[in-house]
Amino acid sequence: MAKSRIPNALDRRHLVERKVAPAQAQRIADAYLAEGRTPEALDFLRLAGAGEKLAELRREAIAAGDAFLFRSIAANAGVAPTREEWSALADAAARSGRELYAVQARRQAQRGKE
Repeated sequence: MAKSRIPNALDRRHLVERKVAPAQAQRIADAYLAEGRTPEALDFLRLAGAGEKLAELRREAIAAGDAFLFRSIAANAGVAPTREEWSALADAAARSGRELYAVQARRQAQRGKE
């Protein structure tokens, strides 16, 4: 079995705390994304200044109805969710059978920004 290019949890924490160079952060984020490990890639996308990729992932999380991922992306992007985003996420979550996420998103949409 080949050794993964992805840092283990402890190494990941140390890299984030040391605030690695943007180019290295982007490479690490890309490695996580290639393996479908989006939540672990978010800190590195933030460090890389990859705002466009964070915005793309944000749209994907809304379309998938994934409130957990959406909150994480919003926090890393530093852009508060809007009522419209929460409403769209609630609808997508309900369509995909993610009732807990739908309820959470509807609650956030009623409150306004998080």
